[in-house]
Amino acid sequence: MRATIDFLLYDWLRIETLVKRPRFADHSRATFSEVLDTCERIARDKVAPFNRIADVEEPRVEDGRVVLPPSSVAAALAYVESGMLAAAQDYEIGGMQLPCVVEMAANSFYAKAGIGVGGGMMLTSGNANLLMVHGTATQQQVFARNEFSGRWFGTMCLSEPHAGSSLSDLVTRAEADGDDYAADALGPRYRLRGNKMWISNGEHEITENIVHLVLAKIPDAAGHLPPGARGISLFIVPKRLVDADGRLTGERNDVALAGLNHKLGYRGIPNTLLNFGEGRFPVRGAAGAIGYLVGAPGEGLRCMFHMMNEARIAVGLGAVTLGYAGYEASLEYARSRTQGRPIGPGGKDATAPPVRIIEHADVKRMLLAQKAYVEGGLALELYCARLVDEQHTGDPAAALEAATLLEVLTPIAKSWPSEWCLEANSLAIQVHGGCGYTRDFPVEQYWRDNRLNMIHEGTHGIQALDLLGRKVLMDSGAGLTLLGRRVADTVAGAAATSLASQGAALASAVERVAAATRSAWSTGVPEDALANAMPYLQAFGHVVVAWLWLDVAVAAERSPPAGGGRDGDDFRRGKLQAARYFSEFELPKIDAWLAVVASRNPTCRDMREEWFQT
Repeated sequence: MRATIDFLLYDWLRIETLVKRPRFADHSRATFSEVLDTCERIARDKVAPFNRIADVEEPRVEDGRVVLPPSSVAAALAYVESGMLAAAQDYEIGGMQLPCVVEMAANSFYAKAGIGVGGGMMLTSGNANLLMVHGTATQQQVFARNEFSGRWFGTMCLSEPHAGSSLSDLVTRAEADGDDYAADALGPRYRLRGNKMWISNGEHEITENIVHLVLAKIPDAAGHLPPGARGISLFIVPKRLVDADGRLTGERNDVALAGLNHKLGYRGIPNTLLNFGEGRFPVRGAAGAIGYLVGAPGEGLRCMFHMMNEARIAVGLGAVTLGYAGYEASLEYARSRTQGRPIGPGGKDATAPPVRIIEHADVKRMLLAQKAYVEGGLALELYCARLVDEQHTGDPAAALEAATLLEVLTPIAKSWPSEWCLEANSLAIQVHGGCGYTRDFPVEQYWRDNRLNMIHEGTHGIQALDLLGRKVLMDSGAGLTLLGRRVADTVAGAAATSLASQGAALASAVERVAAATRSAWSTGVPEDALANAMPYLQAFGHVVVAWLWLDVAVAAERSPPAGGGRDGDDFRRGKLQAARYFSEFELPKIDAWLAVVASRNPTCRDMREEWFQT
């Protein structure tokens, strides 16, 4: 994976140009590579050895405490010591001022080594990043900085037992805590009461405190909760109370563990149900968890989506790395396992010795599909991370374009790898045959871990509705138009190369997506358009990845073999063959998906509940 990361960063995305910008002026290719080297080494030595242990020794509850396997604690602390929690932050708060694209690339080693180990660091950095944008100066100093240092970890508490993705239905209440609630140095003080679930890392003792970011509603004068998403506010609710200098006061907040969710994968990270304000830990003589308002009342969802969008790119990257781990494992297995004989001009020769299974065309097909999925997914995530850097440090015009593209690509960055790198894991099991279905080989765990990624941080269905219902329509379709221009630039660059036919196929596919988008909305009835949002998401994602593969292939054509040797040429030719595979085997799938979108096919929408007879 490292060679591909280096190629994508330096030969394709050309990130060395970023060091010309003031924020990254202290960096160079050497410093970027040093960060990658360090994270790769820590992940290999201090995370990977514990991946299976954490899968088997799940978190458990003892005397109201969550007990984690020591391996998870050790891995979490190793990550903290690496400094990566604050990698992209300012020097002044202990950061490295790394570009987002380098941070993401470095974090990929940890995810690949053990995504279910170490306590969900993505949540802590995302929590702190949100506060650096929407929190007060004191909230940033007290909470965000202590999270960046690894002294405290963070969570996000959105879903409730009755409301998973439907956040507008949440009923957790936040009421002003006395007449002096607005005078607290940490922000307007509220008492929260409600129940949250699916809270990764919601209870543990790795760190001395946990900073929960909680969505809740402030009732009106009559005590009624405002309806819909616009009434949602955001609160900092620490597990243990602190003062304005970040010192623990010795008081436990009224946040209680209600239980653990026992998961298919990601088993090294506790997934909790939390009760806020049930009175088990009354604070200052009263029930109700103390929380501090972030931003303005009613702006909670807008603030939270700062963290959610970042998390969605990270989820996609995690899906990629799990797919990559399975691909590498099945490639190694296929190179060593002997089985069967090749088919020659006269058929099979039963007297010939068995060959390694990598010599069979169908095994090559499965390996090539995995390579196309995982390396295409990696290109997608790093491209989106590069857009984040452009949004934050580019000139105004470039920053606006990057933000526009990110709006359109974020649903794809989360959903496409979650589906197709999971398929890569399934193919990795298939390459292993019966061995892949046993715990003696790692590929079954990679599949189990990856299966969650289609669900958390917004299910596939949510991403599909977001894409077709909002993102491609925003600003009169500005994002879709801009994406089309970027694709056209790549097609033009490929026209004078051996990739011209792939470029022509891609250009045609983009036109078909645009036509299907117009047809889906031609009646102006959302129910008509969105009934087939899921196949639209699949087709759109495949076109995006086909574009990125073509762009990567153009870079591979112009790049000389690394070191000028045969290995470098094989590396480059592997990229070109994977791009060809995606164009010829995967891109044609979009026609079936787009057909039901363009015709506004009513089959699924018209199905009645009573027809689901068993």
